[in-house]
Amino acid sequence: MIDLHTHSTFSDGTDTPAALVTQARALGLEAVALTDHDTVEGIPELLRAGREHGLTVVPGVELSVDAQVAPGGHLHMLGLLIDPESRELRTTLAGLAAERERRGERIVEKLQGLGIEVTVSELRAEAGAGAIGRPHVARLLMRKGYAASIQDAFDRYLGRGKPAYADKKKLGEEAAIGLIHRAGGLAILAHAYLMQYPDYAAAEAKILALMELGLDGFEVYYPGMPEAYTRGLLALARAHGLAVSGGSDYHGANKPDVRLGQGDGSLHIPEEVLDKLRARKRGIFGLV
Repeated sequence: MIDLHTHSTFSDGTDTPAALVTQARALGLEAVALTDHDTVEGIPELLRAGREHGLTVVPGVELSVDAQVAPGGHLHMLGLLIDPESRELRTTLAGLAAERERRGERIVEKLQGLGIEVTVSELRAEAGAGAIGRPHVARLLMRKGYAASIQDAFDRYLGRGKPAYADKKKLGEEAAIGLIHRAGGLAILAHAYLMQYPDYAAAEAKILALMELGLDGFEVYYPGMPEAYTRGLLALARAHGLAVSGGSDYHGANKPDVRLGQGDGSLHIPEEVLDKLRARKRGIFGLV
């Protein structure tokens, strides 16, 4: 088994990249990808740990994308098998990290306006080496007694439409796909059902439009993925010769019900998924 969608302390996960590798090895996984939000800063540690433990590791990233989707939905793009040293990629991600910092400051200002005593310095300390995300704010609110859980913090303050919500700058669809390709990676649509269309049939038009922009494939194996999406995406991949991927979206303690390599317990991603992704990359770039 493999897991091609995980997060570390370099974004909004609670495990270091090295700890992810150690856990993956203990669970008997054959490979694990690190796909932190809008950053590749954890990849060097991942690669070192992979070599030390004899585990196949895959450099990746998860990009938030500015896209017209259903109300309440969002579109994320995974870049798998990327070159984490790509100058354009690193420059672009540095800009997105700065925007995350500014958004964090806006959220803190809104919370302070609600009478909640939190500071930007406390938020930065909570994030540590990671790019600031809303889960860091949620953990800060929990620590200071303003929320009972991460979900409670989102439900009361941080979710879309809630009093401390603040959006952030994102890449457009074509820009995100192009950036991943120029970094030598494959552009994979993550958890398509979270675009929040009423059903797969309604989502397919959007997916087809992304394919026109150069999308390489879809995340098919994912916790909670509706069966209609799984069937539809597999059929679309077969019909158009596109890749499929899968992962748990593991965040450690920030998503306690999601386990590495297993998701909610029903996830099983065969190693051949990674083999086929590598074959597609060779076909496009002539590289492994």
